[in-house]
Amino acid sequence: MAFVALEHPPIRELHLSLQAKGGDSIGELMERLANVLEENRATVVRQFVFGPIIAHAATMEAMRRCLGEVNWPVTWAEGGSCTGAPISGMQIHAISGTPVQTLTCKGRIIGRTFDDGEAKHCLLGDIGPVRARAAAPDQARETFDNLEAALGLAGMTVKDVRRTWLFLDDILSWYGPFNAARSAFFARNELRAGVFPASTGVGGRNPHGAALALSTWAVSPHNRATRVQMVTSPMQCPAIAYGSAFSRAVEIVSSHYSHLLVSGTASIEPNGRTAHVGDIRRQIQLTMQVVGTILQSHGRNFADVTRATAYFKSASDFPQFAAWCNQHDLRELPVVAACCDICRPELLFEIEVDAIGLAAGGSL
Repeated sequence: MAFVALEHPPIRELHLSLQAKGGDSIGELMERLANVLEENRATVVRQFVFGPIIAHAATMEAMRRCLGEVNWPVTWAEGGSCTGAPISGMQIHAISGTPVQTLTCKGRIIGRTFDDGEAKHCLLGDIGPVRARAAAPDQARETFDNLEAALGLAGMTVKDVRRTWLFLDDILSWYGPFNAARSAFFARNELRAGVFPASTGVGGRNPHGAALALSTWAVSPHNRATRVQMVTSPMQCPAIAYGSAFSRAVEIVSSHYSHLLVSGTASIEPNGRTAHVGDIRRQIQLTMQVVGTILQSHGRNFADVTRATAYFKSASDFPQFAAWCNQHDLRELPVVAACCDICRPELLFEIEVDAIGLAAGGSL
């Protein structure tokens, strides 16, 4: 388990990544998670699980057995294991030292909010459509409407959204119409290029049988000491240049720390075209170079990463990424790897990362 703790007293944030190994059972993973949460008296505010839909029921039962009532949002995305384990892994954001409120809609837990003294945070998960049999673009529009309504329950708006994760069933068949629905939603809410949230959009079925599932992180600063800024990529054009409404990265800066949230990044040339078609090794190399350059542009490097998700079109390509990490002394990178489709058929690899920078008084 990769475990990063961010201290800004009296608040403590935990960023946990559990990459399942071949010999791990689901119960063992949950017991490890339960022990860490108990030792730190931490409350979960968001969880991602990557694994086959067939493992969903057993995983949720193990969670209830080891952790008690699951009263936080769990976003499940089908992602094949790269290690032979029953699930690919989990990522958990947990917090202690401040009250946490739970958001529900129609009897379903959809989010949690907390206040760290600098800003109000709202973490929503497993947001999707009610009409799971409607056409996929209609489901996307309904999901965005439901996101707006969920933010309203927290007293926030779409303009407070800083990061989104979108897991699309059969992504390659309708990514264009999805992008159109997302762009229309942002335009309706008066978001324009330069203020779009960071984002990841990859393939992944969900347990509800819907066309997509969404998770988001919204932040509403209390004062000028806390600010949110869009971050460009020195090596890539803005995503909006080829029709995708998201920012390459977003930085949330406060008096204690800064979170740099790098969007899902792949082997894309500055002109927006795919680079190194058919060559997984070179796609990984370029992608990691692009991410590394974004980190460096804001005073970070891979040692500052608190959470990463690596997506592979084929599980057989995972050793190429492991080799890259070994070559660059990043064996302890807190990454969960999952096998799923990426937004272009020729893209073989994508990665997203979060990285922390500390201000005076903050500590890891």
